[in-house]
Amino acid sequence: MPRNLRKCPVGLPVHVIQRGNNRQVCFAAESDLKAYAHWLGEGATKFGVEIHAWVFMTNHVHLLLTPATEMAVSNLMQYLGRLYVRYFNFQYQRTGTLYEGRFKSSIVQTRKYLLACQRYIELNPVRAGMATDPGDYAWSSYRAHALGCDVHMWTPHAEYLTLGHNKPSRTNAYRAMFTSELEQELVSEIRHAANTGLALGNDKFKEEIQQLTSQRQQHLKRGPKPKP
Repeated sequence: MPRNLRKCPVGLPVHVIQRGNNRQVCFAAESDLKAYAHWLGEGATKFGVEIHAWVFMTNHVHLLLTPATEMAVSNLMQYLGRLYVRYFNFQYQRTGTLYEGRFKSSIVQTRKYLLACQRYIELNPVRAGMATDPGDYAWSSYRAHALGCDVHMWTPHAEYLTLGHNKPSRTNAYRAMFTSELEQELVSEIRHAANTGLALGNDKFKEEIQQLTSQRQQHLKRGPKPKP
């Protein structure tokens, strides 16, 4: 059966997850992370994709992207995968696939959900026990958002820019958001959307995405079993 065409509407942020096949390691050294980041930034420029947030974990990555064209995200991930897998296989004298099939993606509603999704992404190292504070982990966008570090591939989302009128006020406001935990219900929504490919947002937003993409954004409810 042919796979559904991946639809990432222009101008709408999308949460992307790509995992190693069977959760195998994708980054074994600092040089691997640098190579991936280089090609990610290069591909984003080439295909017209804004990179708002990211985290590179040992065996998977999270990205928050906004495409300038409908196929931009798919083109970026194909480009990145082709170059990085070739590099990784050569570097470690291996062959075959590195990633677990196609990347997962979920369109994200800006209001309420975008900054929550960013926080979810940047808290990955803390949840995994790799850092006690997100600022201690070098390979995420937290240092750009919360500490004001300049990162070449980073484009701050307009929703982030509303946090303050200048860099110090925005970084202070952003750090303050991490003094409390994400609501568990919101975490569950983000995970469910990412795993199913459904939009992350309220019901009205999901209806709008369904009309825009012609792809169902609600699970069908199971009805009663027919009587024998």
